[in-house]
Amino acid sequence: MKDNKKNQKESKIVEAAEQVFNEVGFKNAKMEDIASKAGITKVTLYTYFQSKENLYLAVTFKALQLLIEKYYDTIDKNKDKNGLESIIAILDGFMTFCEQNYLYSEALLEYFAMVRSTSDGTNEAKLTEAVKDSIYYVKLQDMHNLPFKLAVKEIERGKRDGSIVSTLDPMLTTLHGWTMVVGYVKVISASGGNATPLFKVTLNDLKSLILRLARHTFQMKSL
Repeated sequence: MKDNKKNQKESKIVEAAEQVFNEVGFKNAKMEDIASKAGITKVTLYTYFQSKENLYLAVTFKALQLLIEKYYDTIDKNKDKNGLESIIAILDGFMTFCEQNYLYSEALLEYFAMVRSTSDGTNEAKLTEAVKDSIYYVKLQDMHNLPFKLAVKEIERGKRDGSIVSTLDPMLTTLHGWTMVVGYVKVISASGGNATPLFKVTLNDLKSLILRLARHTFQMKSL
């Protein structure tokens, strides 16, 4: 019962943090504002989250959990279709997830940038003490490769059923798809909720092109 109450309080704090981060951004957010939004004192907030950085990692962990759930749900809905349709649906779902969750997409990009810059977390000299002390950083490390593994699995399924060309390297192709989505996320993150056409190109146009290019890549006989 005590653990359940603790988890509920942590969830309430994370939700409050999301609101503040969305309103003013991570750099401008203040712990006292998050505490006020959560209806608790600043002292109580620090008993749950010892730093703003740790709290942002908690938001990032929640984002990754939700993204992975989206992947599993997409895979389940497309289990009776071929591997190509499933991986295209995953790519589409990933972009939609980012469209609907600007904060989550930014948090995930920043986390993966940190992972790359620290050699997958092994170069601790580049990590802040707040990150190294965060249990959410440990949790993120335990599961951050799962979205890639799930995508690779669907590409391999497509290769087996003949819907995806057999010469493609599943992980290389997954990373190529990831880079396309990252570019898309950068555009929508900059636009926020007030997305307007960029050079007379709408986000829907850009998204449709990415999906068409991805489909073409999966069916190309050589690269």
